[in-house]
Amino acid sequence: MESSNMSLLPLLLLCLVIATSASQQTCKPVAVPENQNAWIRLREMLPGCWTNYTTQDGKEVHILSLHYTTEAPNMFTLNMTAAQPMHLIIITDSEQIIYTEAHANADVSFYVANDSNMEFRGTIVNVQKKAFPTDNEDIVRWATEKFGGVTSFTTIQNPMSIASTGREGTRLLSTGSNNCTLENELHALKHYLKLESNMRLLKSCSNQLPHSHTEKELYIVNIPEDVRIRHVSVHVISERQISLFLRGPQGTIWSIHDPKHTSFSSNNVILLAATGMMHEIPPTITIPTDSADAVQKKALDHFRASTITSYSEIRTEGTMVTLVLGNKDHTPVTEAAPTKTTPSPPSPPQMPLLMQLYTSPDYRSPLDPNTKVQSDKRIYAEISGRTLGEIVLTIKVINCSVRSKGSCPVVRDMPFRPEVCSSTVCPNSTRVSFSLELLQDLASNSWDLECSVKLCFSEKCGDGGRVKRNLEVTQTYIPPPMACIDFGLSAVLGIAFGGFLIGVLLIGALWFIKIRTGCPCSLTSKRQPVSNNPSPSENSSANASIGSTQSTPTSSMA
Repeated sequence: MESSNMSLLPLLLLCLVIATSASQQTCKPVAVPENQNAWIRLREMLPGCWTNYTTQDGKEVHILSLHYTTEAPNMFTLNMTAAQPMHLIIITDSEQIIYTEAHANADVSFYVANDSNMEFRGTIVNVQKKAFPTDNEDIVRWATEKFGGVTSFTTIQNPMSIASTGREGTRLLSTGSNNCTLENELHALKHYLKLESNMRLLKSCSNQLPHSHTEKELYIVNIPEDVRIRHVSVHVISERQISLFLRGPQGTIWSIHDPKHTSFSSNNVILLAATGMMHEIPPTITIPTDSADAVQKKALDHFRASTITSYSEIRTEGTMVTLVLGNKDHTPVTEAAPTKTTPSPPSPPQMPLLMQLYTSPDYRSPLDPNTKVQSDKRIYAEISGRTLGEIVLTIKVINCSVRSKGSCPVVRDMPFRPEVCSSTVCPNSTRVSFSLELLQDLASNSWDLECSVKLCFSEKCGDGGRVKRNLEVTQTYIPPPMACIDFGLSAVLGIAFGGFLIGVLLIGALWFIKIRTGCPCSLTSKRQPVSNNPSPSENSSANASIGSTQSTPTSSMA
């Protein structure tokens, strides 16, 4: 009996090892098309700038910096047929020949370096070769000296397609300066360009089904040691309980926004975004290797999990990226968060909003704030903005109103009509239109147009604040002004003095008429002389009254 138990011991140990390995099953990451899947979306931030500059003849100045990896295709399409008048400078770091199928209108001028290995094909009109540098800062200085400034600088990795959307290339949100200062940016915010790239920045895998009903999810993000990324902005949108395992080279900083129902751990510093400040959390784990298998096992052990919702590896040339983690199709959290869950910080600051008015539905003719619009016309508005983390948001207009300027302000609700605009043409913006017929019967010509908006991200909305814009209107029919009557002390005194003066003048006029017509003389001659002797009746009545008056004291004395 004892020998049989001893023979079963190795079998039990084997079953235990198999069960343990099965409960911690890892996965092998593969390249993700378009750098997003059901669990993660990656947006790269590369050097660039964006200003409001245009030349004296109204042309924009744009610079495209093209970067290619070793095995990247050496061909892309360039469509500028709908572009605004511009000078387009193209630089590249590729050592192989780059073939470009290019199409443009006559108002677009192309510039490449003398030693450029780019070959243009198609219906392109004007290509000029110039002796200019290809370093980012140097080419910006060269373009500024030649054209007076730079409208935008955009970095693109492994481009497949570059096209103009037809919109103006100037920045909607003014920075207060037209100097092109290169900094990390998301080129998805540039509404005048539509870009496609075959750059594979993300590898990912999962051993959990997308529509599974697990109560907790485990997300693992791993940045290999040889990658330059140092700043990662993380946005969690899942409504389930999430365990977040973040691993990167020394010096990496992770910024987490809205970590609701989230437990996290990292070998790097974590910053929790809050209103006006960042809460810093020091590293909580140590893991020297960047091996996919080792990182996954470490995360499974740390959070005592059995499955991996998403494991991701990030490789990019830039130093900043933005990640969106989670799947909104999941069931919301119904139980209390675990003890490791970090409380949700205050909401980040509201995005600055801008309202730009246009005179036509194609949104190509901006309306100057001082230009007057006839009250029988329709105006078109585009409301846009940008928020912390550079995530593309949806702006929803709730209501609008107008308020007249002056001492007697008039407020009216302003009905609006939404205008169709795709997300590629209107990232972080929305379009509406207004009819000015409501203002035809009102005397004021100067108004403040104000709208309340909500900001939405993946079907989750919050208050976005209000945006205001000046509006000048010319009345088709001008009604009589309705002045405010204000009776002060000076007005009352003025009216009284005026009445007195009018009375004096009228009396003087009448007296003057009498003197001129001789009326006083005729009246005097017809009057009878007055007798000094009273009549007998008058004397008798007078004596009687005197007698009665004098008898009173006598009777009283008696």
